Amino acid sequence: MSSDAEAPGVEPIFLDVTLRPASWDEYVGQEAVKNNLHILISAAKERSTPPEHILFYGPPGLGKTTLAHLIARELGGALRSTSGPAIERVGDLAALLTNMSAGDILFIDEIHRLPRSIEEVLYPAMESGVLNIIIGKGPSARTIELPLPPFTLVAATTRVADLSAPLRSRFSGGVFRLEFYSEDDIAKIVDRSAKILGVEVDSGGVREIAKRSRATPRTANYLLKRARDYAQLKREKLSSKTVSESLGMLEVDELGLTPLDRKLLAALIDRFNGGPAGVQALAAALSEEPSTVSEVHEPFLLQLGLIERTPRGRIATKKAYEHLGKTPPKDLNERLL
Repeated sequence: MSSDAEAPGVEPIFLDVTLRPASWDEYVGQEAVKNNLHILISAAKERSTPPEHILFYGPPGLGKTTLAHLIARELGGALRSTSGPAIERVGDLAALLTNMSAGDILFIDEIHRLPRSIEEVLYPAMESGVLNIIIGKGPSARTIELPLPPFTLVAATTRVADLSAPLRSRFSGGVFRLEFYSEDDIAKIVDRSAKILGVEVDSGGVREIAKRSRATPRTANYLLKRARDYAQLKREKLSSKTVSESLGMLEVDELGLTPLDRKLLAALIDRFNGGPAGVQALAAALSEEPSTVSEVHEPFLLQLGLIERTPRGRIATKKAYEHLGKTPPKDLNERLL
């Protein structure tokens, strides 16, 4: 007897998995990364060997996990997924590696949070295909080498600088940065996701979601689902007007800024006279952690050109003043020098 989640006409519970591209053709964007992966994987398949280890890095929501799934599908091996914080002991890593079959993919998300003691065990596994296990303690301790089946480690991180140099250097298959998406690519992703969800949306609605998606597919799919909920209750088609109304309720503006993004800009302009201001001072003004300001909000504001980083601190640009409906100071250009 099938479950409700499998019944015809019933939407799957885990929509993010449903919306994930199942083939390379469905994966929009990141063309340079896809081209390099195609060469790496095709050459490895011709040699009948697993591809060398691969590292993806970049902001969250750009498709790092999806790429790992596509690589495993292309190679025909099983995908074993875990994360850096989940591997606390050597035994955890040993259990993962020894239970793999030849050609399997081990995917470690947030690999920058892997304990250093685990890294030391991972090095020979990546380089030589062996797992070194220390038995006993003191003078009587000895090392046992367990041979491992050929495998490929695919890792993802949002903080590549936090990886140790020895670990980073062992990703001989390539270290690839995922870039933010163009509005056109985001529109293609929204259009595909809408078809999967059975949502009727016109081109204006697609564009409105794409504009506010922060150039990130995960955010675009989130906004699409929330706009769909609004349109469903209103019994309306997803048009530009409906999307604007629904995302307006979420307080996501036409640039994709959230309330805290706008508060950060307002604090920089009103409390610090447009800057320069340091992260610590801005965080205190917002009652937020400095890491939240620098890692969550600042990257997108920098990308949009709403703030600039200078040796003296953050400065609001002319575009930031205009977005908030404020008049920029006459010496703004001098501050940005």
